[in-house]
Amino acid sequence: MEIIHKIGRRKTAVARVYVSAGNGNVTINKKELNDYFPTATLQYKVLQPFNLTDNSESYDVKVNVFGGGVNGQAEAIRLAISRALCEVDAENRLALKPEGLLTRDPRMVERKKFGQKKARKKFQFSKR
Repeated sequence: MEIIHKIGRRKTAVARVYVSAGNGNVTINKKELNDYFPTATLQYKVLQPFNLTDNSESYDVKVNVFGGGVNGQAEAIRLAISRALCEVDAENRLALKPEGLLTRDPRMVERKKFGQKKARKKFQFSKR
Protein backbone atom coordinates (compact mmCIF):
# COMPACT_ATOMS: atom_id res chain seq x y z
CA MET A 1 0.00 0.00 0.00
CA GLU A 2 1.28 3.44 -0.88
CA ILE A 3 0.94 6.52 1.31
CA ILE A 4 -2.50 8.14 1.15
CA HIS A 5 -2.69 11.92 1.66
CA LYS A 6 -5.94 13.61 2.72
CA ILE A 7 -6.93 17.00 4.16
CA GLY A 8 -9.48 17.67 6.90
CA ARG A 9 -10.76 21.03 8.13
CA ARG A 10 -12.78 22.25 11.11
CA LYS A 11 -13.29 25.94 11.99
CA THR A 12 -9.83 27.39 11.26
CA ALA A 13 -7.87 24.16 11.83
CA VAL A 14 -6.36 22.37 8.85
CA ALA A 15 -4.99 18.82 9.13
CA ARG A 16 -2.90 17.05 6.49
CA VAL A 17 -2.88 13.30 7.10
CA TYR A 18 -0.57 10.68 5.59
CA VAL A 19 -1.83 7.11 6.11
CA SER A 20 0.36 4.09 5.37
CA ALA A 21 0.38 0.41 6.29
CA GLY A 22 1.85 -0.14 9.74
CA ASN A 23 1.04 -1.08 13.30
CA GLY A 24 -1.09 1.76 14.67
CA ASN A 25 1.38 4.59 15.38
CA VAL A 26 -0.16 8.08 15.31
CA THR A 27 2.28 11.00 15.09
CA ILE A 28 0.97 14.57 15.22
CA ASN A 29 3.40 17.41 14.48
CA LYS A 30 6.31 15.06 15.29
CA LYS A 31 4.82 14.18 18.70
CA GLU A 32 3.03 11.06 19.86
CA LEU A 33 -0.77 11.16 20.09
CA ASN A 34 -0.72 10.98 23.91
CA ASP A 35 1.71 13.91 24.12
CA TYR A 36 -0.10 16.18 21.67
CA PHE A 37 -3.62 15.45 22.96
CA PRO A 38 -3.31 14.64 26.70
CA THR A 39 -7.05 14.26 27.36
CA ALA A 40 -8.87 10.99 26.68
CA THR A 41 -11.78 12.65 24.84
CA LEU A 42 -9.50 14.24 22.22
CA GLN A 43 -7.60 10.97 21.78
CA TYR A 44 -10.93 9.18 21.31
CA LYS A 45 -11.99 11.69 18.64
CA VAL A 46 -8.78 11.15 16.68
CA LEU A 47 -8.98 7.34 16.88
CA GLN A 48 -12.75 7.08 16.34
CA PRO A 49 -12.56 6.24 12.58
CA PHE A 50 -10.16 3.36 13.31
CA ASN A 51 -12.37 2.01 16.11
CA LEU A 52 -15.51 2.09 13.95
CA THR A 53 -13.82 0.27 11.06
CA ASP A 54 -11.83 -2.18 13.27
CA ASN A 55 -8.49 -0.97 11.84
CA SER A 56 -6.87 0.31 15.04
CA GLU A 57 -3.63 -1.68 14.56
CA SER A 58 -3.45 -1.69 10.75
CA TYR A 59 -2.20 1.75 9.73
CA ASP A 60 0.44 4.31 10.69
CA VAL A 61 -0.67 7.93 10.59
CA LYS A 62 1.50 11.02 10.27
CA VAL A 63 -0.30 14.34 10.75
CA ASN A 64 0.59 17.98 10.18
CA VAL A 65 -2.03 20.21 11.79
CA PHE A 66 -2.16 23.95 12.34
CA GLY A 67 -4.68 26.67 13.20
CA GLY A 68 -7.64 26.63 15.53
CA GLY A 69 -7.81 25.16 19.02
CA VAL A 70 -7.26 21.65 20.29
CA ASN A 71 -10.86 20.52 19.72
CA GLY A 72 -10.98 21.87 16.18
CA GLN A 73 -7.64 20.25 15.42
CA ALA A 74 -8.82 16.88 16.75
CA GLU A 75 -11.98 17.02 14.63
CA ALA A 76 -10.01 18.09 11.54
CA ILE A 77 -7.71 15.10 12.01
CA ARG A 78 -10.74 12.83 12.45
CA LEU A 79 -12.25 14.02 9.15
CA ALA A 80 -8.98 13.54 7.26
CA ILE A 81 -8.46 10.02 8.66
CA SER A 82 -12.04 9.11 7.77
CA ARG A 83 -11.52 10.29 4.19
CA ALA A 84 -8.29 8.30 3.93
CA LEU A 85 -9.93 5.11 5.24
CA CYS A 86 -12.68 5.47 2.63
CA GLU A 87 -10.04 5.62 -0.09
CA VAL A 88 -8.32 2.52 1.31
CA ASP A 89 -11.52 0.47 1.28
CA ALA A 90 -14.96 1.56 0.06
CA GLU A 91 -16.61 -0.71 2.66
CA ASN A 92 -15.38 1.64 5.41
CA ARG A 93 -17.78 4.29 4.11
CA LEU A 94 -20.75 2.22 5.31
CA ALA A 95 -19.47 2.38 8.90
CA LEU A 96 -18.29 6.02 8.89
CA LYS A 97 -21.13 7.77 7.05
CA PRO A 98 -23.95 7.06 9.59
CA GLU A 99 -21.74 8.41 12.41
CA GLY A 100 -21.28 11.71 10.53
CA LEU A 101 -17.50 11.39 10.26
CA LEU A 102 -17.40 12.18 6.54
CA THR A 103 -19.27 15.48 6.85
CA ARG A 104 -17.30 18.74 6.92
CA ASP A 105 -18.73 20.84 9.76
CA PRO A 106 -19.28 24.25 8.12
CA ARG A 107 -19.74 26.29 11.29
CA MET A 108 -17.28 29.18 11.53
CA VAL A 109 -16.98 32.15 13.87
CA GLU A 110 -19.08 35.07 12.66
CA ARG A 111 -17.16 38.27 12.05
CA LYS A 112 -17.50 41.31 14.30
CA LYS A 113 -19.48 44.17 12.75
CA PHE A 114 -18.46 47.80 13.11
CA GLY A 115 -20.60 49.88 15.44
CA GLN A 116 -21.32 46.80 17.56
CA LYS A 117 -19.76 45.24 20.59
CA LYS A 118 -19.40 41.76 19.05
CA ALA A 119 -20.81 39.92 16.04
CA ARG A 120 -24.42 40.25 17.19
CA LYS A 121 -24.30 42.02 20.55
CA LYS A 122 -25.07 45.72 20.36
CA PHE A 123 -23.99 48.57 22.58
CA GLN A 124 -26.58 49.35 25.25
CA PHE A 125 -28.90 52.17 24.31
CA SER A 126 -29.96 54.60 27.04
CA LYS A 127 -32.17 57.73 26.87
CA ARG A 128 -30.78 60.52 29.01
